[in-house]
Amino acid sequence: MGTPASIVRVEPVSQADADAWCEVVTASMAEDLADVPPPTRAQEHARLTGPGTGSRLLAWLAYEDDGGSRGRAVGAATLRLFDREGQDHLAEVDLHIRPDARRRGIGTQLLSAMVAEAASAGCRSLIAEAPACSPADLFCVRHGFRRALTLHHLLLPLCEVHRGWLDELTTAEHPGYRTAEWHGTVPDALADAFAAAKTAMNDMPTGDLDHGSVAWDAERVRAMAAVVTGRGDTLLTVAAVHGAENAEVAGFTEVVIPGGTAARAQQYDTTVVPAHRGHGLGVWLKAHMLRRLHDEYPQVTEVETGNAADNTHMLAVNEQLGFRRLRTTYEYQLALTERTEREEPA
Repeated sequence: MGTPASIVRVEPVSQADADAWCEVVTASMAEDLADVPPPTRAQEHARLTGPGTGSRLLAWLAYEDDGGSRGRAVGAATLRLFDREGQDHLAEVDLHIRPDARRRGIGTQLLSAMVAEAASAGCRSLIAEAPACSPADLFCVRHGFRRALTLHHLLLPLCEVHRGWLDELTTAEHPGYRTAEWHGTVPDALADAFAAAKTAMNDMPTGDLDHGSVAWDAERVRAMAAVVTGRGDTLLTVAAVHGAENAEVAGFTEVVIPGGTAARAQQYDTTVVPAHRGHGLGVWLKAHMLRRLHDEYPQVTEVETGNAADNTHMLAVNEQLGFRRLRTTYEYQLALTERTEREEPA
């Protein structure tokens, strides 16, 4: 099994800590997620040190012992503790081990540190994501996590989307609806309506995952945009607006461009409010977003999105637009109360 590594809680996170973190994550992803661009050092430093939205992030590094001194970093982990009502029972785990340092108990050491911290914070469950049929997948099973949700990740190469076809989709009539677009923070006039549409996402399929619910308000949506912008990413939103006075946001789609210049954009939230479904707004909104990327962000060559396996409607929308399956991941959940009871001495 090998000599266990030294586990260090890093607080505050220095640039050197973030650099070590990035090296571990890059090596781990090259082995397990070769089709995903690794984060840059600047992105990781911003993520590890920036404020969260309704949460706080704790970080650990695992170091090899090198003759009594600290050697290279071989493991990295974060624990996101939620403090927003509706999700304060949850914590999210992100854990990476260098491929040549696996099967030595380092991941188990890091997980134990995070379980103890989450339990002391009053959390009742941990959530972790693992690529299907990967070492992380097996690690979760071996440590008592329960598979709760299957996610299909899809990729759309923009070179395969004809600009004329997008024009046809975006000019199709949707009586009573108009689009609104913004960069970063939502305009004040739409902030409350946008928050209400965000809250409507609580009905999205989440399998057996105890993900809780989130009540959004104008302050929270502004804070979320500030976090994304603060770490150097570009947040784009296209919304469908219904009505003139007391206008509703009937649906929206968000895309984030990492670092503001990345070639692969990441799809964030997309939803249509229940009362406005059945009018083709999902395809209409996403086509507007793709046209916006074509026109304003030529460096973006592809868009990645992820959908729950049982979210058949959104999967159909994405496949209609040309997205194709890239990989599958699983969301795992660990009940902390059950784990604590098992580990208590007789």
